[in-house]
Amino acid sequence: MTLFKKTNFLKGLALSAGLLGASVAQAADWSKTSVLLLDGSGYKSVPSNTEYDTQVLTLEHVDGWKYGSNFFFVDVTDPNSSDSSFYGEFSPSFSLGKMTGKDLSFGFVKDVSLTGTWELGDVTNAKLFGLGFDLDVPGVPVAKVNFYQRIGESDFYSGETSEAFQVTLVWMAPFELGPTKWVFEGYFDYATAENNVGKKENITSSPRLFIDAGALWGAPNQLYAGVEWSYWMNKYGSDIDESVPQAAIKWTF
Repeated sequence: MTLFKKTNFLKGLALSAGLLGASVAQAADWSKTSVLLLDGSGYKSVPSNTEYDTQVLTLEHVDGWKYGSNFFFVDVTDPNSSDSSFYGEFSPSFSLGKMTGKDLSFGFVKDVSLTGTWELGDVTNAKLFGLGFDLDVPGVPVAKVNFYQRIGESDFYSGETSEAFQVTLVWMAPFELGPTKWVFEGYFDYATAENNVGKKENITSSPRLFIDAGALWGAPNQLYAGVEWSYWMNKYGSDIDESVPQAAIKWTF
């Protein structure tokens, strides 16, 4: 692991511990923490466009409190290697309806929030600010769309600051097939081009399909097995597209 990557990895671990501790200290009304292991082939390096296989170990945490919610995750790519890398995001959200005590619902919108995201990794450091909308979609208890102003910098572009507009969709839909329980969840991001640093518009998405494996032996909502499709059009704003099906195992506690 290079010094730069090791430093960012340690920062990621420290950030995860700090965010988790802050969530607990904030007296969350509810929380869920998960660990995922992903295994896939067909990842592509930027700018060389060479393919590689790897594993990704992910820590995810989400919680809700009186006036909003917090979500963060940390990815460790190739965790068994001396050259592993780190990437993480922290996304707090503050409900305008809860803070004002007013019903802000309209149409299929349940609530409006002030929201933000901090992205940090080996070649990424971006802050996003905007508005989020919780959607009322039958059969989909979690459905959100966020609109962000994105301010970022990347080592690929000598750390020069750039701006873009981003739209993010997030969903989680549980369902049953016969005696089995399933979850379809994921996200979709679209970011406009950052022309001053030569970054193209890009799309990232990671839909997942899980079976609740623990429910098969009487321990539901703990162990999931399934697949995740990781798609990235114009990876890091380059000409490179990445499409990776991955086997996935998820432990929730």
